[in-house]
Amino acid sequence: MGKLLVWLFAAGKMGKLLTTTGTMLISIVVYSFVFGWQYAVGFVLLIFVHEMGHYIAARQKGLDVGVPTFIPFVGAWIQMKEMPTSVETEAYVGFAGPIAGTAGALVCYWYAREHSSQLLLALSYSGFMINLFNLIPISPLDGGRITAIISPKVWFLGIPLLAALFIYHPSPMLILIAVLAYPQLKQAWALHKGTSTQDAHYYNVPLNMRVNYAVLYLGLVLYLAFMTYDVHEMLRGVG
Repeated sequence: MGKLLVWLFAAGKMGKLLTTTGTMLISIVVYSFVFGWQYAVGFVLLIFVHEMGHYIAARQKGLDVGVPTFIPFVGAWIQMKEMPTSVETEAYVGFAGPIAGTAGALVCYWYAREHSSQLLLALSYSGFMINLFNLIPISPLDGGRITAIISPKVWFLGIPLLAALFIYHPSPMLILIAVLAYPQLKQAWALHKGTSTQDAHYYNVPLNMRVNYAVLYLGLVLYLAFMTYDVHEMLRGVG
């Protein structure tokens, strides 16, 4: 019986590993047809680093989460088998992804400058841009989860940003995000009107914590915006 339990545990671990590696490989193959295999590998690894930031942070907070799963041209996510019990936990886990993703993009940027690699420079640009996009303050994006600790009302600022992006570059992905965001926006409106059924204690955090997260959030947004623009201009100069 003991051996059977050990085998089942090992099989479960192997199944999780296969889920991540299998979906990563599928994404690499699909992206390779469009961007070439070298860029595809780097791009998927940058997404993996971002998602592992979420995964590690969630485990640090004692949450039961699944391993990263990838879908080409959609991205990746970790399954939250256990939801956060406070907005601070949600913001902490939400922040960890962009922080890890930014670090990954910076590694590509540094090596690109050191070795004059256009491939790594292009990957760093993608890394900065994707993490900046994820900080749009609307759920289910990371920005929505982070700004929840400031105030769910901040989510309404994400609506014009999402609309502007759609006008500039129409994409089914933006429509999907808007659809997924609707229940959260409805919840934010209910909180504003005082008719929400969500536990008020969920959003009850000290003011200094709200301020700290607000400063960190705005700082990361500004930094990523600067790096995205800077690397974009570098790529234009090369082209």
